[in-house]
Amino acid sequence: MTTEERPPGGGAGEPVRVMVVDDHPMWRDAVARDLAEAGFAVVATAGDGPQAVRRARATRPDVLVLDLNLPGLPGARVCQEVAGEDGPRVLVLSASGEHADVLEAVKAGATGYLVKSAGTEELIDAVHRTARGDAVFTPGLAGLVLGEYRRLAAGPEPTRGKPDAPRLTARETEVLRLVAKGLSYKQIAERLVISHRTVQNHVQNTLGKLQLHNRVELVRYAIEAGLDDEGDGEGRPGTGR
Repeated sequence: MTTEERPPGGGAGEPVRVMVVDDHPMWRDAVARDLAEAGFAVVATAGDGPQAVRRARATRPDVLVLDLNLPGLPGARVCQEVAGEDGPRVLVLSASGEHADVLEAVKAGATGYLVKSAGTEELIDAVHRTARGDAVFTPGLAGLVLGEYRRLAAGPEPTRGKPDAPRLTARETEVLRLVAKGLSYKQIAERLVISHRTVQNHVQNTLGKLQLHNRVELVRYAIEAGLDDEGDGEGRPGTGR
């Protein structure tokens, strides 16, 4: 089961399992306390990079709330070590809003990125959304990530126009276009008048066809294919339309 398929929590009715990593004990304890009071199961905390990797592998949280500035091993390296098919989804919670830090975290596999000026309710909502597989960013940072993918898409080997591009159904293409525009699964479901689970199924099918691993890679593919542009995108390669 991939990270996109994995349901949050241990099963129906069970709380989302969360781990908090930060090298400042007071901040770490406060975040863990706020999340526990909001109904999350805080299964572990850690104060340095190597400890974070060990405890994440031992406790298998659904969401890892991760600071980037860690002793022993940088947060981006921790993300690379634990994120993936069998690992947690990673929500970076950092004091830094520097573009380089945001892009490094996303490239390392982070699902989302919040700066520490975010309020408690914003953090709680972000953890819930991260557990569902949504890409969550502090306002302004999502545009930065999309802009970087547009720059990469303009490189020497764009996906656009490859003769062996996989063919997607009309509905898969429609969902992919809305993902590229930054809509959450819930927003896509409301827009298309379908269930949240149906949206997840379309995304998972698309990931399999395109041989991609997560929503971040899916957004990059969609931008390379021009699906974030306005319009219906008819006739574009690989859309099956």
